Order: sequence, then C-alpha cells, then structure tokens
Amino acid sequence: MMVMDVKSVWEAMEECFKLGLAKSIGVSNFTCMKLEELLATARIPPAVNQVEMNTGWQQKKLVEFCKEKGILVSAWSPLGANGARWGSLNVVGSPVLKEIAEARGKSVAQVALRWLHEQGVSVIVKSFNKKRMEENLQIWDWELTEEELKKIEESPQSRGYSGKFFVSPLGPFKTTQELWDGEV
Repeated sequence: MMVMDVKSVWEAMEECFKLGLAKSIGVSNFTCMKLEELLATARIPPAVNQVEMNTGWQQKKLVEFCKEKGILVSAWSPLGANGARWGSLNVVGSPVLKEIAEARGKSVAQVALRWLHEQGVSVIVKSFNKKRMEENLQIWDWELTEEELKKIEESPQSRGYSGKFFVSPLGPFKTTQELWDGEV
C-alpha cells in the first residue's frame, strides 16, 4: 500500500523556499483536514491553496478556514469547466447568474468572476478566445448588490471534479469520500 508522506514533501518544499528556488510555496486541493495536518508540522505555512471553486461549488468552510490561517485561496474552474471528462453547467447554466447578468448588461462569466473576486480569492481563468479574455477583464468597475450576493449564495452546490482519478484500492485514497475528507 502506498502512503502519502505530505510532511516530508512539505519539508523539501520549505527547503526549496529557503534556498531561493521558489518565491512562495502552496498546495492544491487540500481540504480543511489536510491543511490542519500540514500546519501541525509546517515551519512555513502554504501561501496558497488552489481548489475548484465557483458559484456552483462555493467551498465556504474551506475559504473561511484558509482566511483564518492566512492562506490565499486560488479558484480553478471558475466557470464550472463543462468538459467531456468532468465539470458541470452549475455556473454557465445558472438561472440566477443569467438573471443578474441580463439585469446588469454583463455576461454570466463576468458575474461569476466578479462573485469570486468579491470572495477575496484569486481566479484562474482559461480561455483561448480573445473576446472572452477581454470580457473577463471587465469585472473591476462594478459590484454585486447584497441581494445579488444572497441569491448566488443560495445556488445549488456540487463539485464538478469528483477526483475519481486519484482513488484506487492500492492507493492512499480508497474512495472519493476519503480523498475529500467527507467534504463532497
């Protein structure tokens, strides 16, 4: 059976940081429980936790935990990544986001990205379309209202990426529940 040695890996990353080989070090897809385990032995806390986050998977508990610990959350899949292998239409197909976008003269993507910005997280947006890239940058000169934020907060929640790729009877995670520490 393979065991993940997060402590030793993190110590090596801390050494890279100390040697000036990295400006900062962070983690990806760590749950609150995994972060607590890491922080129990880390001399240098992670600067960032890169996780799936969008209006359809808001990760409120994790975002609050990271804020308390001084760890920046960086959101991947901010628009739900409706791909062939994973993702969902929770963001781009959201009636709430569509309603807000139409009322504001914005796109659904702009509303979704603005929401993330207002949560205090950094955002990783992937697009090869120049028009969409320009549109994605037009989120800075307006804010969502309290009413709009409340509607978005009440959106149905589900993870777009199950993590099944990381689950194996021979690996450290036997089920997706185990991988995500029950935060599914």
